[in-house]
Amino acid sequence: MTDARGVCMPQAETLDPAVPYVRGWSAARQSTDALAEQLTELGLSADFPALKADVNVRGDGVVRLGAIRPDAASLLVRLLTAGLTAEMGRNENRPDDDDDAPVDAA
Repeated sequence: MTDARGVCMPQAETLDPAVPYVRGWSAARQSTDALAEQLTELGLSADFPALKADVNVRGDGVVRLGAIRPDAASLLVRLLTAGLTAEMGRNENRPDDDDDAPVDAA
């Protein structure tokens, strides 16, 4: 089973010397650490006990959330939605770049 980003590919349990696993795992580890830090700040670290960095058979980094309770998933959805809403609000308040404005050739 696979998908466009390789997330559903099997884990790299038997390593192939021709595949650069370290780069993918390192990227996954950085993202996992950043996510873990934010979850801890929100008091949600206990809801994601299986959070870990991993790598698939192609060497692509993968962040595994593990099994989580439905209410933890619902809270995560609400937090993501609130963050996106705030970001969209900030973008609406930015002045648009006016590509049609005349350029001062002084």
